[in-house]
Amino acid sequence: MTVRILIIEDEQLIRWSLRQKFEALGFHVTEADCGAKALEALESGIFDLIMLDYRLPDMTGLDILSHIRERDHDVVVIMMTAFSTIESAVDAMKMGAYDYITKPFDMDQLLRNVNKALETTKLRREVRQYREHMENEYGISRIVGQDVCMLELFDIIQRVAGSGASTVFLRGESGTGKDLVARVIHYNSDRAPRPFMNITCTALSESLLESELFGHERGAFTDAKSLKKGLFELSDGGTIFLDEVGDMPAGLQAKLLRFLEERTFRRVGGTTEISVDVRVIAATNRDIEKAIDLGQFRSDLLYRLNVISILLPPLRDRGSDIRLLAQHLVARFAKEFRKPVGGIDESAYQKLGSYAWPGNVRELRNVLERAVLLSRGETLTADDVFLGATRAAATNSRTGFVLPAEGLDLKELEGDLIRQAMDRTSSNQTQAARLLGLRRDAFRYRLEKLGML
Repeated sequence: MTVRILIIEDEQLIRWSLRQKFEALGFHVTEADCGAKALEALESGIFDLIMLDYRLPDMTGLDILSHIRERDHDVVVIMMTAFSTIESAVDAMKMGAYDYITKPFDMDQLLRNVNKALETTKLRREVRQYREHMENEYGISRIVGQDVCMLELFDIIQRVAGSGASTVFLRGESGTGKDLVARVIHYNSDRAPRPFMNITCTALSESLLESELFGHERGAFTDAKSLKKGLFELSDGGTIFLDEVGDMPAGLQAKLLRFLEERTFRRVGGTTEISVDVRVIAATNRDIEKAIDLGQFRSDLLYRLNVISILLPPLRDRGSDIRLLAQHLVARFAKEFRKPVGGIDESAYQKLGSYAWPGNVRELRNVLERAVLLSRGETLTADDVFLGATRAAATNSRTGFVLPAEGLDLKELEGDLIRQAMDRTSSNQTQAARLLGLRRDAFRYRLEKLGML
């Protein structure tokens, strides 16, 4: 892609000299010898770099710089002047100038500065595009629902995202979308430019989970050959999502409680207190009060997590949303799998609506993914919707997988199911995880454990 440079300079010789150098490098150059022409050029084009003289016949460079910053926050501006003072340099940098050079300038040094400036412009635009993509991907509209309980949930999410709340607790049955809600909260907050880190508290052993969360010093244990920063440290300024926190080992519960109270921690094997600014979003599908009664969860940790608690409703309480969700998911899978499925007939809707959905939205997604994958027509019918894999909750049947009388090798069975899921999805880990009702990181953990990665 051609680099576009705007030179705003009233001295013709300097403009000519810069144009010769830039065009020799393959850059596209636009010139302006006064402020008025500069403003016209800025209105008619987008530039990657602007060379801006501090003094122009009709206005100052700072006036132009102010206009540039209102219009384009990404473009890099290098100020040029023959009257350099500390005060003018400070003013220019405060207003967002990337660099400040004095005439006459060394052309080789200038070109080195220009290359660095162009790289800065490129990085700024990539970051902005990524941020816009993530904000669009995880905007509040990404949560599909029109039921009254969902409208109330949207309002709570927006208020929490815009607040300074440092701890949020998401509660709800498995499959209700806690991961999505956590991301929506992050990407609709002022923390969006900073990292979003997530971890499933049941995916690792206690010692590995502690190291992942808090990091470790070199030599802290046998395999700690170098210093490692943990997720709390890496997500400084952003958000960390602790999924399935209700199943966190008791020893780590105490350390998490201390972090939530003091916002400081020590790496494993370390003595230095590290302070970070992190929003913690924790989630669980467990009955935490029952877990406390059983001595499996600390009551003081619940009190600390429960500052802002959000309950995600199960799909069975969102009956009016099933049709809407089904339309959304079928359209998505039809596009993803390049299938000509364009709709759902009424018999399929009735079948979906009469089911209890114990696995909630995740189960609905899996059922419709399978239906689209195996469909032969352009419209899904009741025959395409297979609910048998969900233990036939609609008929209250207790029948399911029957353990053979001679027993079985559970590890072998798990490996066989994972291989089938990988074969069916052409080794797409995300889709294979969905088929087994697992999160991708939990699925990868099982692949590693079975030596299949």
